[in-house]
Amino acid sequence: MLLQIVLLGLGATLVMDAWALLRKRLWGMASLDYALVGRWLGHMPAGRFRHPAIAQARPVAGERALGWVFHYLTGLVFAALFVWLSGASWLCQPHLLPALGFGAVTVLLPMLLMQPGFGMGIAARRTPRPWLARRRALLTHLVFGLGLYLTGWLLSHLGCVS
Repeated sequence: MLLQIVLLGLGATLVMDAWALLRKRLWGMASLDYALVGRWLGHMPAGRFRHPAIAQARPVAGERALGWVFHYLTGLVFAALFVWLSGASWLCQPHLLPALGFGAVTVLLPMLLMQPGFGMGIAARRTPRPWLARRRALLTHLVFGLGLYLTGWLLSHLGCVS
């Protein structure tokens, strides 16, 4: 079951990243630069959790790699939490609505932790167009939920172990 959870998290995160690439290619919409996530994390050991503007903060060695590793580890943790909350039986019979609901709820973490830490305020309230940022974040996390479902469906058809 651990392997299924790891594959579920990787698959859902890959679907989310594919969505980001599609948005960029079709509509020119830039996605989150994971180097900035790494920069934010890289300042934490020194006790710096919030920045006026993360892009203006001092760069951290290896920030891009750190940001991407954290991004995928977050996907794994979210997948494990989802399976724990929905039950291991979900892995054998995945349903779309719980996955989408969970994806929607996961948007709270960036809105309440990462965006304030980046200097954007809670739920991007300090950005020029906060509702646009909120809608994009919610849509991205719904796509993560869709990724949970699609990956779960694929894994259940390859053989279920619960």
